[in-house]
Amino acid sequence: MLLSRNYPAAPALAPYLRRLYVFEADLPHDMTVVDRLLAETAFIRILLRGEWLGEVAPGEWRGAGPVVLFGSNFRPFAVKVTGPFRVIGVSIHPSAWRTLFGCSASNFADRMCPLQEVWGDDADAMLDGVRRASDDTGVVAAIEAVVSRRIDRAEYPTDPQMLRFEYIARNDSTIRVVDAAERLGLSVRQMERQCRAAFGHSPKAVLRRSRALDMAMAMRGFSKFSADELAALNYFDQSHLNREFRHFFGMTPGTFATAPTPLFTAGLKLRAEGLY
Repeated sequence: MLLSRNYPAAPALAPYLRRLYVFEADLPHDMTVVDRLLAETAFIRILLRGEWLGEVAPGEWRGAGPVVLFGSNFRPFAVKVTGPFRVIGVSIHPSAWRTLFGCSASNFADRMCPLQEVWGDDADAMLDGVRRASDDTGVVAAIEAVVSRRIDRAEYPTDPQMLRFEYIARNDSTIRVVDAAERLGLSVRQMERQCRAAFGHSPKAVLRRSRALDMAMAMRGFSKFSADELAALNYFDQSHLNREFRHFFGMTPGTFATAPTPLFTAGLKLRAEGLY
């Protein structure tokens, strides 16, 4: 059984961290679960127990150490976990990406790498602090201490327009890019540039992904709207819906309705419990 716990960041860190969470499951040691991730935001994963691998190329599975940085996804990212596991996750606001990492998020979109490659000693300090923690409160405190130090040394401020776009994408995914740009006081070209730097993807891609995740949430029972209501609102016809599901989830809506997706479903539940 997969258990998940979701924690908001401390008020001072809320503009930087969207949420912190714990995934754990006491699976048989010889059991392997293969699933897909579709992350709206970049996130850090700290593996305290178990073996996690990502499919970095067709049929090529690879790990990236105990502390991994995952960029946001425009396509499903296949992962597999073997045996019992405990994972700590830290979801990052796109508007704070440059503050915490100092580069464009497009450099890390749809890929994973050891966090040490980007944060160096800070990644080691985070792992050490989390390992020493005796409970979730200590885990969160250890993570936030490292993030706070990076903010103190940061060269770039957060991007308030991209924070607003994150909210728009989560709550109004059918909006046109030109209308979203106008709402933010940006030209379409400015929005394109800022969105790629913050989210790693174009504004249109961000909205398409959010729309698909809205539909997936409804199909898993995490939305106030039914799947039929969302489909009528968000998609032109069944073939459009099928194409989007194949793109983002690697399967049709009919297959998704009955497919076991424990890791992905846990992520949808966290999305439903998130800040927006």
